[in-house]
Amino acid sequence: MIRSAIGAVAVVLAVVAVGVYHPSSQQPDLTVLTDRWTELHDGPQPYSDVNIQWDVPIAMSDGVVLKANVYRPAQTGGAVESQPLPTIVNLTPYTKLLTNLVDSALAIPGLQPLTLDLVRRTNVSGTPYTGFGDLLHALDGGTVQTVLGIDRKLIRSGYNLVVVDVRGTGFSQGAWDTLGEREQLDTREVIDWAAVQPWSNGKVAMSGGSYAGINQLRAAEDAPAPLKAIFPVEPGSDLMRDVVAPGGGIGTTFLPMWLNNVNQLKLIPDVSSMLKGTFDWQWFHERMSDPGTHFDLLAQALLTPTLEDVPPALAAALDADSPFRRGILGHPERVNVPAFVYGGWHDIFANSATTLYNAIPLPDGQKKLVVGDTYHANPGAGTGVPGAPPRLDVLQRAWFDKWLKDVDNGIEGYGPVVVWEQGGGWTTLERFPQPGVVHRRVYLSAQASGTAGDAVHDGSLTATGPADAQMLTVAPGLTTICSRDTAQASAGLSAFVDRCTKDSRVAERNALTFTSAPVVEPTVISGPINVHLNTVHDANDGYWNVTVNDVAPDGTSRVLTTGQLTASMRAVDESKSTRSPSGDYTAPHNPITLDSMLPVVPGEPVALDIAVIPTQAVLQPGHRLRIDVFAGNSPKALAFRPMLNNTELKPQYLSIDPDAPSFVNLPTDRPL
Repeated sequence: MIRSAIGAVAVVLAVVAVGVYHPSSQQPDLTVLTDRWTELHDGPQPYSDVNIQWDVPIAMSDGVVLKANVYRPAQTGGAVESQPLPTIVNLTPYTKLLTNLVDSALAIPGLQPLTLDLVRRTNVSGTPYTGFGDLLHALDGGTVQTVLGIDRKLIRSGYNLVVVDVRGTGFSQGAWDTLGEREQLDTREVIDWAAVQPWSNGKVAMSGGSYAGINQLRAAEDAPAPLKAIFPVEPGSDLMRDVVAPGGGIGTTFLPMWLNNVNQLKLIPDVSSMLKGTFDWQWFHERMSDPGTHFDLLAQALLTPTLEDVPPALAAALDADSPFRRGILGHPERVNVPAFVYGGWHDIFANSATTLYNAIPLPDGQKKLVVGDTYHANPGAGTGVPGAPPRLDVLQRAWFDKWLKDVDNGIEGYGPVVVWEQGGGWTTLERFPQPGVVHRRVYLSAQASGTAGDAVHDGSLTATGPADAQMLTVAPGLTTICSRDTAQASAGLSAFVDRCTKDSRVAERNALTFTSAPVVEPTVISGPINVHLNTVHDANDGYWNVTVNDVAPDGTSRVLTTGQLTASMRAVDESKSTRSPSGDYTAPHNPITLDSMLPVVPGEPVALDIAVIPTQAVLQPGHRLRIDVFAGNSPKALAFRPMLNNTELKPQYLSIDPDAPSFVNLPTDRPL
């Protein structure tokens, strides 16, 4: 009891020390507040140690037992805190054993400060590998603590943490029900379990990144009563468009890599239980019955030769009403607890970040969005430095203190939207897209811009339609291996090669390029983009990829955002699409189902509206905008095998015609 009282007093003193403001007093400057959040999180904490209970069994309503590690604050050499505290829940498919190994390494005295010092001292500027530094700086952006979910500072500040292996992974029993209804029910049952434990005060939050971030969003849909806040890092909301089948093509980089990792990790046995003679043989039999979840679907997507041969499992994946599709489609419009979302412009889930934020029906004080210039592998890189948002672990602490401890720390006034503006720097928006932008047509013209001599064709972007008609040819190729799309699809693992990820001129050797004149004043691009192409095919299908690039005066062509589409998957669901006042699509929504497929007749025109991932960027004076058009996007994605067979990998044609123009519907604050 004495230690509990001391801990409570220490919390109060810590809050007072950072200058918490009250509604009746003037709110300090936001920079001052963010500095105070950092000082609070990095300063002395009420508790000096963390106690861990290993592999705590949690029985689900269907009898399956999940395994959890429970972390609780304690004093060094003393008792674990006995007073009920708020509890954070993290559910992961990547085995909590891995999470614990990373946490144990970081807990070695002196290792974490040494690592961070090494990161800060590493300087690769001026080399062809500055992307390596971008990846490395995830380590000093609070990534490990928030993505893996174990932040010892947070626990020592007065929180419990429960890390659980989702069913069918780690040491938990059952079959892996990837984001399915049963897994979502498990999440709710774990929240309810955590809320009623004697060490919990009934208030629960959720943490974690990627899959654990998606789990948070699903739990927050019509949330159970104990859930008070979530902090998802790089979550997805529409996984079909993000990673499973972007543009109706099967994801061939991230998807197999991810499935392989999860399926391998779930086979690691509980060695400790073997030594104790308590090994879970039910776990063993369940793993042997399903050692490679979803590899069958992946193989079918890549190998099934024709649509007539599509097996039932793959057909279900291409059915909008199937359990598989329902599992990978979130409903952010149902989220009803405070949510702080972090995303990256080049994350595998980049398409979800801004769309799910806008769909969450909460006031600005209860929802926040930070988007960095990052990939899936380096969330938080670029934070925690002057002029940038605080580190992710600092923001998470402030968010949880507000909603679980009722600390009036000013976090509700942050943002609400803080983004890295590509071509500029960090900027705060009252909403996304930025107020004042207007969608305008910018036309693709065959007239040479004189800026892309190595491209298949060097065309122009103009404010008026093309003067002459011309048919441009582009064939499938492999130059996109050296591209930002490949870096994005590999979660950023190939992003260290600047020649590929920060300059598209290698990839553009197999592209049609369309480049504007230089802008004379800063020009902001903010929001979703649609590229409308009038195409013709020699085969019964085609696969198109487009990128939107910022071209510097020295010729460097850097991808801002990207989109792709299989020609036969071009059907648009009007109820889920948006248009500008002109009637042009701003964000077309393709159903990506077998039922919605449309025929492609060789030699006949096919109009495509290609949804491009929303972004925020600024073209500086002297810079140009460029649209790249490719006949494919390998290795990021390929058309499903039946559609790929139909393309016959033949050349594809882009029609430039004054009577039926191809154009980009671009959201800018001024005309190009």
